[in-house]
Amino acid sequence: MKLKSILMAAAAAFGLAAHAHAATEGTDYTVLPKPIPQLQADKIEVLEFFGYFCVHCHHLDPVLLKHAKTFPADTYLRTEHVVWQPEMLGLARVAAAVNSSELKYQANPEVFKAVYEQKINLADTATFKQWAAAQKSFDGNKLIAAYDSFGNPAQAKKMEELTNTYQISGTPTVIVGGKYQVKFTGDWQSGMKTIDDLVVKVRGERKMKAPATQKAVPPLKSKGASIAKSANK
Repeated sequence: MKLKSILMAAAAAFGLAAHAHAATEGTDYTVLPKPIPQLQADKIEVLEFFGYFCVHCHHLDPVLLKHAKTFPADTYLRTEHVVWQPEMLGLARVAAAVNSSELKYQANPEVFKAVYEQKINLADTATFKQWAAAQKSFDGNKLIAAYDSFGNPAQAKKMEELTNTYQISGTPTVIVGGKYQVKFTGDWQSGMKTIDDLVVKVRGERKMKAPATQKAVPPLKSKGASIAKSANK
């Protein structure tokens, strides 16, 4: 009984500690006055509004993309380029092509490097195509095909509509579950912790079941080890 009491007390203390470190409204996040509809209503969306011209987005991008690979099965990353003026529609078309070609993880680092570091005007169609065709780290022709697709200009205009409708005034802006905006008050990595906390919060509010965790695969036993174990019996 004494051991049981100790274990229960430890579990309670752990729960209190976890709660104490959960994201706090006003400090770690704010609540949007107007929720943003998700693309997939049955999952939890992590939405980033960004700009290829933005230095902070440039720094956040590798951290967020790496973290998105650890998202549970009920959570996904969505990225939308801001359009504050018509001149930004060119880069929004590039972002839409990156999304629809599913080359985000391969192409995004190179696009940021070209736009922000090398000052290449990828908002210009001819310049973008010449640049994309010369890329070696990803399939540039696939990206160009997505850029030339019928729906690409409409996707860019949709980004402009989202920017204006939800009054996105700064980048990067990261929103979880369509309603909670992350406040990056420390380093980028601490923001990933806030994202995780908000995913748990949204899941609880929606009464969604947590995805099953993958069981660890037991290590393979060598034939020699089995023989040695038998010999020692």
